Amino acid sequence: MTERLYYHDSHLAEFDARVLRVEDDASGAAAGRTAVTLDRTAFYPTGGGQPSDTGTLGAARVVECIDLEEAGVLHIIEGASPAVGARVAGRIDWPRRLDHLQQHTGQHILSQAFVRLFDAPTRAFRMLERACEIDVDLRDASDERIEQAVALANRIIWEDRSVRVRQVSPAEAAALPLRKDSAREGDLRIIEIEDFDLSPCGGTHAARTGEVGILAVRSWERARGLTRVEFLAGGRVHADYRRANDTARAVAALFSAGRDDAPELAARLIEENKTLLRRLRALEEIAARVEAEELIQTATATTVGDAGDAHTRIVTHAFTDRDAESLKRLALSIISRPGHIALLGSTDTDGRAARLIFARAADAHGDMNALMREACALLEGRGGGRPDLAQGGGTNVQQLPHALHTAADRLKSTQ
Repeated sequence: MTERLYYHDSHLAEFDARVLRVEDDASGAAAGRTAVTLDRTAFYPTGGGQPSDTGTLGAARVVECIDLEEAGVLHIIEGASPAVGARVAGRIDWPRRLDHLQQHTGQHILSQAFVRLFDAPTRAFRMLERACEIDVDLRDASDERIEQAVALANRIIWEDRSVRVRQVSPAEAAALPLRKDSAREGDLRIIEIEDFDLSPCGGTHAARTGEVGILAVRSWERARGLTRVEFLAGGRVHADYRRANDTARAVAALFSAGRDDAPELAARLIEENKTLLRRLRALEEIAARVEAEELIQTATATTVGDAGDAHTRIVTHAFTDRDAESLKRLALSIISRPGHIALLGSTDTDGRAARLIFARAADAHGDMNALMREACALLEGRGGGRPDLAQGGGTNVQQLPHALHTAADRLKSTQ
């Protein structure tokens, strides 16, 4: 059994302990790694949505801690293993511990804010590398409601209220207005935020709410019937602000403008771009009709289908660096004329992939879907569509001319 020092003092960063056990090739959760068990530890193991502490144990590096409940805490180390029975000095990575206690205390405060304001309990909590998430049973979520909860949470933080750890019996716990129930049996460890929140929890926490500093919500979304809120607290808010500010300033610099003017200028640019795109599409339609006419002039009439229609023209052409939309626009311009079939292909700029579009006029013969499947097999890709229009592609770019010619020959041989 390991005495868990972090239960009583979340700010304890250095301690000494006696080595109870060393497994140089551990099994289970620590499989293949060196695991050390101590008689006492300040290292918090992963649990309750909070990652484990890291630090040093003697000369070794502690990279993870695993909670084995009654069996104690496994300290996964890299480096020289201590001897069983030896006294070792443990040192917690304090910046990581501070970050975790800020996030976890911030979560308690924000979760209770949702309960106080909207009777919306938190169903799950996750502390991620850059941000944290809570899943809240808030069914009518809105930006306004989220910001109301953030405002209340920050008021509690800035009032610098005390955060106290209490050990209570099951009977005492039953009489307390706990924010959530605990599945743990026996005595409970309760985190009490002065005149605001009571919650059973085994994690590390601030001594006063002011230590959390500030709390901010980055985003929220509906997920599995709940409202998933992504938030940050303490130093993470400052780091996120720096990243966001650097991005905003970089965008503003593109406009040679101040940071706060960038959104309006970006919106104006987007509208101008939409107008230009509409004009471009109109010009592309005209260009496609002209280009289609030029390609048709080079195509020869052939006999396709049972009707023996000598007026059918098959337009076959391979392009370089032509996107799918442009290729389709050209094909549709070609088949707007009765009795015409378009077999068009293009390669990407880097030459790593080829795309195809096969299309025919309503009065022309041929199954474009079947032709496309055969052509894509030659390109080592896939595609398909309807009998009158099909698209596809593949990575065997060298076979593009052969694929187009094969499709044209299939049409010409159809009697």
